[in-house]
Amino acid sequence: MQEEKRENFFTELLKFGIVALLVVIPVRLFIAQPFIVSGISMVPTFEDAQYLIIDELTYHVNSPQRGDVVVFRYPKDPTQFFIKRVIGLPGDEVHVSSSGISVTKQDGTTLQLDESYVVNEGNGAEQTYTVPAENYFVLGDNRPESSDSRAWGFVPRKNIVGRAFLRLLPVQYAALFPGFATEPQ
Repeated sequence: MQEEKRENFFTELLKFGIVALLVVIPVRLFIAQPFIVSGISMVPTFEDAQYLIIDELTYHVNSPQRGDVVVFRYPKDPTQFFIKRVIGLPGDEVHVSSSGISVTKQDGTTLQLDESYVVNEGNGAEQTYTVPAENYFVLGDNRPESSDSRAWGFVPRKNIVGRAFLRLLPVQYAALFPGFATEPQ
């Protein structure tokens, strides 16, 4: 009788393990993944070593929007992952100046971005960038300390992994959609 209980326990444990793998692996591969912020380019929105969960599913259905905080493969070295904010969408003309960022959309309307989330200002030299199709213009929130589209160019759509969905650590800063910014579209 004791041997039968032991076999039943191990059978149930094995079943539980298989079910757990069948649920966890697809979630991890296709829906969400962990990400640890490295560096200060997104301060004050994200500090170094904060632990995030990245939503990978949304961008299979929708395109990234202006103001989204995205994680992507660095175009110059796809083994590295960066986190930045989407500023320019495909077809946009992004105007960077010391007074701020404005965007001229494909329909000709111009938006002056309200970037109240940027505390450490400094956009660099005045420049205009035209975003090619299937690409995005991204900037860090800590402009003087950010290596971003101003330095290395646009992010191809295929390099975008997902958007910041949940900040888990540190616990006192836990938040759903951390860094969310509503921008005029």
